[in-house]
Amino acid sequence: MNFGSPFRLLVGQPTRMQSVSVPSPLSAPVATEPPIAEHSPSGPFTVSGYVPAWSAPPAATGAPDSTLPATPDGPAAAFTPVVDLDSGGVIAVHVTADGRLGAGAADVSATVNAIRAATEQEARLPLVLSIPLGAVVAGTAGLAPVHEALRVGGRRPREVILVLEGNLAAEERGALLAGLDGLRAAGYLIAYGGLGARHLPLDLLADAPPYVIVIAGELMDRIPRDPRRAALAEALVGMAKGVGAHVLAPAVRDEAQLAAIRGWGIRLAQGPLLAPPDWTPAHGRVHVPVPIPEATPMAALLGPRVSEFLLPALTLPMTAQAEDVVAAFGTEASVSSVILVDDYQRPQSMIDRSRFLLFMAGAYGHALHAKKPAHRLADTARLVPKTTPAIAAMQLAGQDADRVYDDLVVVDEVGRCLGIVHVSDLIRHVANTPATRA
Repeated sequence: MNFGSPFRLLVGQPTRMQSVSVPSPLSAPVATEPPIAEHSPSGPFTVSGYVPAWSAPPAATGAPDSTLPATPDGPAAAFTPVVDLDSGGVIAVHVTADGRLGAGAADVSATVNAIRAATEQEARLPLVLSIPLGAVVAGTAGLAPVHEALRVGGRRPREVILVLEGNLAAEERGALLAGLDGLRAAGYLIAYGGLGARHLPLDLLADAPPYVIVIAGELMDRIPRDPRRAALAEALVGMAKGVGAHVLAPAVRDEAQLAAIRGWGIRLAQGPLLAPPDWTPAHGRVHVPVPIPEATPMAALLGPRVSEFLLPALTLPMTAQAEDVVAAFGTEASVSSVILVDDYQRPQSMIDRSRFLLFMAGAYGHALHAKKPAHRLADTARLVPKTTPAIAAMQLAGQDADRVYDDLVVVDEVGRCLGIVHVSDLIRHVANTPATRA
């Protein structure tokens, strides 16, 4: 299965070595006013009288996990990179924190603590956060601490993937669908966790298609040694492809598992094989064994849409200064562009990494431009609708000879930024199709 990105996702050039160690990359209730209000003390996510969960005494239930490293002044947290197996880059960070086994099924203290830990670590990549399914079922009031924590941390909903964890009772289905509609309207990306081992009806994927499905760890533990569970996991991949969702394989521990998930077309993975347990965003390195060419299946779909190659975009407001863009590029070497968006997440311009850094490195470049608006050094964003076929997108990329390999910006029906597509990914796909080779 080809992935386009929150997760087709960040892609680099393939390598022929048997293993590589590569740096990781740098990409509510419905808001009633432009997103810029998120950064205002009185923005739409501010809750009067709300006290963040981390400032309260720890809950009496749920012993802390001793394997989680403590952040300097906050809760213990663990950071797990989500790795793009094609490029070897880190495209998101899954953050977990103490408190996940809270007092109630709707307790979001662990999610709030994870957001705080990510803020303290200055993690700039998109965040993957686990949230109890019961919290979504309970309604918007219970999710206010999550919205507030993200506002305080300067995070936009579009940069967050919420993984629903837990079982769903039949009578809760209507409330869950209503809650998911609200989260999507606010801009959050939704994932279903533990698929294949949780009490989550599969037709929910049709009624409320997720952005990502996460295969249950119980299935991954016995893959590929158990053919029946391997067949179940492969069926989930096919189902996800049918509903337009990406698939994340967690807890990858050995190369046999890695070969199996690659054979099914899974592109996103995380686990001890790829990064050490004490990995942090500052650590920045992962280890991705390169597959044997014969073991890599060839994509058989003809004319895929650009949405299959979608990667998370690193966005900044139009008011961002050039030094903010320098900081964003400096966090991760694999980030190829920064998209400047307006208050409604509509792309206004694009900053290419190579041209921008070359300009800033010139004589007096930093002194002259660091404190000035970044859009002065930006190019026009090349927009493509999410339904555009890959071949048409390549034709668009070739219209400007000076910017052939600039990232394409994918937008939805109302012009909001959904992510980016690397032209190299489109070329690679076309080159690998049987029709092209013939």
